[in-house]
Amino acid sequence: MPLNKNIHKVMIIGSGPIVIGQAAEFDYAGNQACKALKQLGLEVCLVNSNPATLMTDRSMADEIYLEPLTLPTLKRIIEKEKPDSLLSTLGGQTGLTLSMELAKSGFLASHNVQLLGARPETIDKAEDRQMFKDTMEAIGEPCIPSKVVTSYEDAVDFVHNQIGFPAIIRPAFTLGGTGGGIVANDRELDEIAHNGLHRSPIHQILVEKCISGWKEIEFEVMRDANANVITVCSMENFDPVGVHTGDSIVIAPTVTLADKEYQMLRSAALNIISALEIEGGCNCQFALNPDSFEYAVIEVNPRVSRSSALASKATGYPIAKVAALIAVGFTLDEIQNFVTKKTKACFEPVLDYVVVKMPKFPFDKFVYAARKLGTQMKATGEVMAIGQNFEEAILKACRGLEVGVKDLNLPSFAKEGDEKIRDRVHQCTDQRIFAIYQALKRGLLSVEEIHKITKIDEWFLWKLEKICKMEAQGVAGRQSSPAEGVAENAKGGCSEGETSPTLIYKPVSFKMVDTCAGEFNAETPYFYSTAGGENEAELFLKENR
Repeated sequence: MPLNKNIHKVMIIGSGPIVIGQAAEFDYAGNQACKALKQLGLEVCLVNSNPATLMTDRSMADEIYLEPLTLPTLKRIIEKEKPDSLLSTLGGQTGLTLSMELAKSGFLASHNVQLLGARPETIDKAEDRQMFKDTMEAIGEPCIPSKVVTSYEDAVDFVHNQIGFPAIIRPAFTLGGTGGGIVANDRELDEIAHNGLHRSPIHQILVEKCISGWKEIEFEVMRDANANVITVCSMENFDPVGVHTGDSIVIAPTVTLADKEYQMLRSAALNIISALEIEGGCNCQFALNPDSFEYAVIEVNPRVSRSSALASKATGYPIAKVAALIAVGFTLDEIQNFVTKKTKACFEPVLDYVVVKMPKFPFDKFVYAARKLGTQMKATGEVMAIGQNFEEAILKACRGLEVGVKDLNLPSFAKEGDEKIRDRVHQCTDQRIFAIYQALKRGLLSVEEIHKITKIDEWFLWKLEKICKMEAQGVAGRQSSPAEGVAENAKGGCSEGETSPTLIYKPVSFKMVDTCAGEFNAETPYFYSTAGGENEAELFLKENR
């Protein structure tokens, strides 16, 4: 259907100050939405308390309010500006929670403002832990054994008498796992359960059985008002369940799943977004038992999430822009693919490369902070790298982290003894991948032994071992077989304790990100540097002169 004729002025709530779990990715989403709505001739009113964002630039909206993101402030702005619509799904958890409170209080209805993107019932089903569990059970999607409680005594009773230790505490309506964590004893349960109840705005926590060690898989999915559904991107965590996805290295697309596993989880994601009746983007997180086809739904974000920005940049598919257009009445088969200009937004993106996201941590500034990772997010940023295989992408991501390395050799670890490296492999910290690399490089632990300790999939460990062998052989330069990551043109290795003097995958050409793996000619693609193959950037420039 075309643009809803009842929509003339849209209010967008930004995500506010940059905090852990909610940073520049929501500014990116807000920019896309503001531009898309203004191109349709709609009046855009933006509210955001953070002036250090691009979305608060004068050209982005017709009216911009740099005001505190509180209910009284938003009510005054709505009374003054009189928007007919409020877009709730682009301001992260802050925007979603405020929109919910405005809707539930009856304020939006009394001022004839309609909520776009997700209805209050939809948000409740995804964010309220008990309603979410009931909805998943109603559609036959498995959940982890759990119980929603509103008191510490009920949490203790459920842990002691039903699931036992370890258990996971997940507060409702919080960002980045704030207030939650894994508890292994009564002392930790007392601390984290009380904190979770305090941090949750509705004083509710989910106490669930701990399934640390399972694979964590995410799907970004889209749905429109006509119930058309697609998956935009699949993503896989390097770390198993137990580490917040914002603190884990993430790989797109999934690389270790069998086709049956992939199709099973893809169908579940589409089933979930259809049951919740979300109109726009949605992020579904699953836990998958690596030894069987057993899986469970971890959680669902009924909004543009932190992962949406990664999926958008990884695929070239502008999730926030499409979500904004769906919110004002368009359907997926009516929205043009903004890269090819030929296909429609209902075509699922195809990737012929590998994307790696590595989180950036602030421990250089907070030197006394505990580096141990868990279900509560600690990362304050992230880098994304694209390569023709996992090895190339992970090495590019390491260089982008700005931690003084150009590969997986962390200088401080290279100077440490073997026992210290073994200990570090056992510790789930932000630096564990560098410890694993040292252990493989020195032959201290085998792939099988590291998998038993960390539960990281052997496929990733084999790839790290392959990089070790390539470094030992002094391999650098252009790839002879990009798909397998085999490089040639050796230029000498490195002495013990030093990082390799040359890049193992030296960039020599550029490949295209076009959403369709070259099936259609792209008009507005972007490119990534790589170690081999035809230079598609040069060809594109010649054809479009």
